[in-house]
Amino acid sequence: MKDYIEERAISIANYIIDYNATVRQTAKEFGVSKSTVHKDVTDRLMQINPALAKQARKVLDVNKSERHIRGGLATKEKYLHQH
Repeated sequence: MKDYIEERAISIANYIIDYNATVRQTAKEFGVSKSTVHKDVTDRLMQINPALAKQARKVLDVNKSERHIRGGLATKEKYLHQH
């Protein structure tokens, strides 16, 4: 694997853990697609640093379980500002 891809995967995982970031936030921060973030954390990082991959995966799993709540709050906020 290319060195810069390995470094990016580690940086992405650290960012997710440090900022409790979502896949979308991380993708925007690093200028890559959501698919790239997901692949870096789930596939590539498991080969490089499994412990770090598990930590990042925990954060992403929590974010995934809460996303319907965030979506509802965003919709509520949108309609509060319209009226």
